[in-house]
Amino acid sequence: MGFGLRGIISAMPAIIIVLTVHEYSHAKAADLLGDPTPRNRGRLTLNPLAHIDPLGLLMLLLVRLGWAKPVPTNPMYYKDRRKGTLYVSLAGPLSGVLLALIAALMLAVRLRLALYAPLWIIDLLKSIYFYGLVIAAFNLIPVHPLDGSRILGSLLPPKTAYSLQQNQDKIQIIFLLVVLLGNRLLWAVLNPIVRVMDFVIQGIVSLIY
Repeated sequence: MGFGLRGIISAMPAIIIVLTVHEYSHAKAADLLGDPTPRNRGRLTLNPLAHIDPLGLLMLLLVRLGWAKPVPTNPMYYKDRRKGTLYVSLAGPLSGVLLALIAALMLAVRLRLALYAPLWIIDLLKSIYFYGLVIAAFNLIPVHPLDGSRILGSLLPPKTAYSLQQNQDKIQIIFLLVVLLGNRLLWAVLNPIVRVMDFVIQGIVSLIY
């Protein structure tokens, strides 16, 4: 899968699908836990226009990593705020892994049954697989506003989580500098995570087929 500008543009439909499902998953998880905020803000939808952030797409073209509009939630509605925040935060990255698994299974079925499929469908499924894993890995980084910051905050002791939150501004500045100036360093972090998820998915596919 190419990282060049042409490769990013050709994969844009898959990227939009992954980002849309990612944000919808956050909204759906919060809604299931009793938080009406995403529904009231029009985010409980699979319409990409409700989720895509123009700046996030621009950054995707410039530095090969981007984002969608964060889904607004209110943890006060959860019966257990820490667990609720954890589940809602995990929903986004898990949706990317699930999309990748579905894409891998569809590709495996095509090969196993020797089914004909247009080249654009094959390319779309491969792009969904790749970007589903990459966007999931990227969002697991524990830096605000990425999901990883809320996941880590939900798992740490309250005092430690509060201390981490107080330093998020400094961490975020360093992270943005790494993204803009040291893209290779960021990919050095992401690649091992993507490879582990890829290994697990390929293992599941091999067990089924």
